[in-house]
Amino acid sequence: MNARLTLTGITKKYPSVVANDGVSLTVQPGEIHAVLGENGAGKSTLMKIIYGAVKPDAGQVLWNGAEARIANPAAARQLGIAMVFQHFSLFDTLTVTENIALGLPPDTKLDTLATRITETAGQYGLALEPQRHVHTLSVGERQRVEIVRALLTKPQLLILDEPTSVLTPQAVEKLFGTLRQLASEGCSILYISHKLDEIRALCHTCTVMRGGRVTGVCDPRQETAASLSRMMIGADLPHIETRSHTPGAAKLVVKGLSLPRSHPFATELHDIGFELHAGEVLGVAGVSGNGQQELLAALSGEDPRAAHDAIRLDGRPVGRFNAARRRDLGLGFVPEERLGRGAVPDMSLANNVLLSHQGPATVGMGMVRFGAINKLAASIISRFGVKAGGPQAAARSLSGGNLQKFIVGREMLRQPKVLVIAQPTWGVDVGAAAQIRGELVALRDAGCAVLVISEELDELFEISDRIMVIAKGRLRSPVPAHSVSREQIGLWMSGIDHAGAAGEAQHAEA
Repeated sequence: MNARLTLTGITKKYPSVVANDGVSLTVQPGEIHAVLGENGAGKSTLMKIIYGAVKPDAGQVLWNGAEARIANPAAARQLGIAMVFQHFSLFDTLTVTENIALGLPPDTKLDTLATRITETAGQYGLALEPQRHVHTLSVGERQRVEIVRALLTKPQLLILDEPTSVLTPQAVEKLFGTLRQLASEGCSILYISHKLDEIRALCHTCTVMRGGRVTGVCDPRQETAASLSRMMIGADLPHIETRSHTPGAAKLVVKGLSLPRSHPFATELHDIGFELHAGEVLGVAGVSGNGQQELLAALSGEDPRAAHDAIRLDGRPVGRFNAARRRDLGLGFVPEERLGRGAVPDMSLANNVLLSHQGPATVGMGMVRFGAINKLAASIISRFGVKAGGPQAAARSLSGGNLQKFIVGREMLRQPKVLVIAQPTWGVDVGAAAQIRGELVALRDAGCAVLVISEELDELFEISDRIMVIAKGRLRSPVPAHSVSREQIGLWMSGIDHAGAAGEAQHAEA
């Protein structure tokens, strides 16, 4: 039997980097094949070549034993290749159904497609509303659209990039069952993930890349997370030091925060209440689309509709203050969307510093101090190990993980009293993720109050002192991270046993 996909000597060079350097890869029918590597290792470029979005400079592609020149994504889809990108390709002003229809034949009927979307989404545990406009969706919900769009094509090869980031542990198991079923029916799966335990549990083969080259091929089921890490980054993962501590004064107090929907598909917030103390990390777990976006907007000042006293920052009511006023009072904020909200894609890293550093050090007499912002950008690049072409590199030129390190570093250099951060390691490789988590713990140890909203339960359990769960716009009271299991948190994320959550936090804190 011919291999489903064979790559031989694939090379792709850009002016400043060799993205793929003689890469060879073979995927068999019905095989779940992981591609593992650091951010910038060349994985994304290789996947884009397979999908026809990038043309290689050299090398050969065989599809089911025959040479193939995949000119564009449409040609890839005709062959039976579907891909879910890390950075989504969706139109904000169109509905879920309309976006999915763009990749299907022009005579597709939208009402019939909406029914298929609902059925497929339900089958895979990926809740979607076909009539919602994409601009109202969170990052996690947008990823669901991409996954469902790929599954609707019934592909022979399915390329998945970080597909479990939006799922509860229970839903992950359901998805894995589905992927195993697809594989048993002959569908090949290329699986990109930074979760080493997932790769070991799901995948039959693992190709490891570093610096644009293949550094090894193994059976991940016979490896440990540590051995896979060494293959990927050439060293053991950094160990996050933890210490016992006593939290300080409450720095962020939220009480009776209720907000109606800002648009028809938003999630209403119901009587949100909690206290975040100096010197602690408070984690917020939840399935995407359960009110995280709305809570973030209320805390950051993007949505200033809250009662003024419902949100207190360092003892001062700020519910009606905008984001700039809250930053001046000591709030740091990292949104979940890197490009477009966390950074302006076409601006240099130095100019992106100005998004959160606007004071006498960077702006004087109405003039930007370009030397100062260049120095700040250079210090972030150096301290956080950001792989970039220097302070003048455009934000869009960085890999997702490196841009995330830059944005997190930009906020940390402000030395905030309170840091609210969403999805801190979304799509980030294990080495960079460990570094970011270590920096968050160090910030906590320096006395900062850190609120982490994440759908990565392993992350929350690793760095949080307490964890709370948001479901359907209601917040469950925080519990010590060491006193609860991942399975229980997963049930709460699903909305099971969530009765009495409203106001419970305030009672628990009293």
